[in-house]
Amino acid sequence: MFDNSEFRENDEINDPVERIVNSNKSPLRVLAGPGTGKTNAFMKRIARLLRDGSIPNRMMVSTFTRTAAKDLESEILKLGVNGVENICSGTLHSFCFRILYSMDVLTFTGRVPRPLLEFEKRFILEDLKHYGIAGINVLKDLLKALSTAWARLQHEELGSPRTDIDRVFQSSIISWLRFHKSMLLEEIVPEAYRYLKENPTSPYYYAFDHVMVDEYQDLNKAEQELIDLLSKNCKFMIIGDQDQSIYSFKHAHPEGIANFDQTHPGTHDGRLEICHRCPSQVVRMAKTLIDNNQTKSSQEIYPKDNNPIGEIHIVQWNSLEHETRGIARFIKNRITAGEVKPGRILVLSPRRYFGYEIRNALKESNVHAKSFFHEEILEGNPKKLDECIEQRAFTLLTMLANPDDRVSFRCWCGFGSYNLQAPAWSKLRSFCEETGDSPKTLLQRLIKGEINIPNISRIVSKYNEKQQHIDKLSGLCGNELVDALFPSDKSWTEPFRTLYSEIDEENINAQQLYEVLRTNIIQPELPIDVDYVRVMSLHRSKGLTADLVIVVGCIEGLIPSLKYDVSNLDYQRTLEEQRRLFYVAITRTTRILVLSSVSRLPRYLAHKTRARIDRGGRTIASQFLSELGLTRPTTVLGQSIL
Repeated sequence: MFDNSEFRENDEINDPVERIVNSNKSPLRVLAGPGTGKTNAFMKRIARLLRDGSIPNRMMVSTFTRTAAKDLESEILKLGVNGVENICSGTLHSFCFRILYSMDVLTFTGRVPRPLLEFEKRFILEDLKHYGIAGINVLKDLLKALSTAWARLQHEELGSPRTDIDRVFQSSIISWLRFHKSMLLEEIVPEAYRYLKENPTSPYYYAFDHVMVDEYQDLNKAEQELIDLLSKNCKFMIIGDQDQSIYSFKHAHPEGIANFDQTHPGTHDGRLEICHRCPSQVVRMAKTLIDNNQTKSSQEIYPKDNNPIGEIHIVQWNSLEHETRGIARFIKNRITAGEVKPGRILVLSPRRYFGYEIRNALKESNVHAKSFFHEEILEGNPKKLDECIEQRAFTLLTMLANPDDRVSFRCWCGFGSYNLQAPAWSKLRSFCEETGDSPKTLLQRLIKGEINIPNISRIVSKYNEKQQHIDKLSGLCGNELVDALFPSDKSWTEPFRTLYSEIDEENINAQQLYEVLRTNIIQPELPIDVDYVRVMSLHRSKGLTADLVIVVGCIEGLIPSLKYDVSNLDYQRTLEEQRRLFYVAITRTTRILVLSSVSRLPRYLAHKTRARIDRGGRTIASQFLSELGLTRPTTVLGQSIL
């Protein structure tokens, strides 16, 4: 429980929240489990600092997502203190962009802040593979390491490439990005870190008296080091939960917050361990589940004394169709009975396909529902034309909005090719670098017969095809533009059309449409106060709360989602993170929790979603269900809850 000795100046205060709010210790690490009042403590501390005379524009509050940042900014404004709107609040990436722009760092270094989307990165890797640097899987690992300034593990120091292949990779990828006038989104924080570290006279170096960081467990080493530089000369507070660390794919490790006191001498701890949000039975189940992790946090979580026991169902259905229609009917029944409002319902799915099926079934039942898998709508294999339709449509929009965008043209030329036309593009790029011409100018000269470049006929053909599309689309706006790019009679266009429907602009042009779609794909913002059922991934539910939470796809291969051809250590790390993800999902509820699985899946669907089945198509329920402890209800047939 809470250690009173760490806050002796406030011994008269018994409430853990008030102790945190009124503490003058620095650095201060607040360990806060799900639903324990983290936001409340955050806001009270900001109010107290303002009340005591802190200058708003010398306070920095960092959040992890755009949704959290917007929610926090709204809460800050409610404080009603003069100048409160000047508090520097937002995501760390947005703050780093501000540094790089205001100090002209990108101009000095000759970089163009055109961020690459996930699918576009595959074309970089294919080009680097063609150069003989390494295979695709090795290149993927190198790309991740580059994004954290080569600190792959929590204990490693930030710095330069460590091996020969690291150095070759960094040189080659930066050269690629410069030629294509683009940047990796993951470069933004390391670039800001390097600038601050090497320029201690920068106004940002001493910009703040107070730095407060939310969701610290989700920061990787580069982000943590950047925060350390910003907080070097001020009061510093972090808040987070090791047991909710779920972003290892960006090299964020739970050790970051767990070992914070070892890297920051004099750290004082505050603990929030009473869950106000979840039913008592859910809290006990969640605690039992997370206790299976060897790297579990030392903190505890307890239900609030007067929390209800809650309504919990663990169900299994005979097929995906039965689950889809059964879950939709369950939701419809609860809404009709007035037990829960649509906007207070979350359906969480480990795969977009299952989420879409439930969303569609809800719509058929006249229940308003929206899905939020925006980060997945551009997934697909660019080497197969029928698997990258969404990518091609979005790339066409990008070229329409930005005719000289080299990344999108590079992608356009490679779609449908087994090697993404890496050899031909390499040859074109070499000519461009020799002549100083852009790819567009060089191809125009080639078509006119002014020059000859052998073995790039496919590139020429794709250029002509692109021009034909652009000629047809030029001048279109609003509904005409959207219908031309994303036809309403094609199912794959629905996510794009949904995003467009939320834009309050009738005659939106190509540039505006591109910016809206790109922003929502890279950094999707989840609406909080809504009147419809929200369907999304488990990752995306972080920070949200609902009266009714339904987690579907609770079968092996999906929850947990694991690779079996890795070392035992990597397997255990992934298993523990997947357990933390499930822990996050089940602690979103305030009243009702449903955990759902199916006993069979079609073979093609299992292959597509990486679910595990036997030869007969049978699945088995997630191992995490049995880890919920003795207080969990018995698994029953899905029909029994209807």
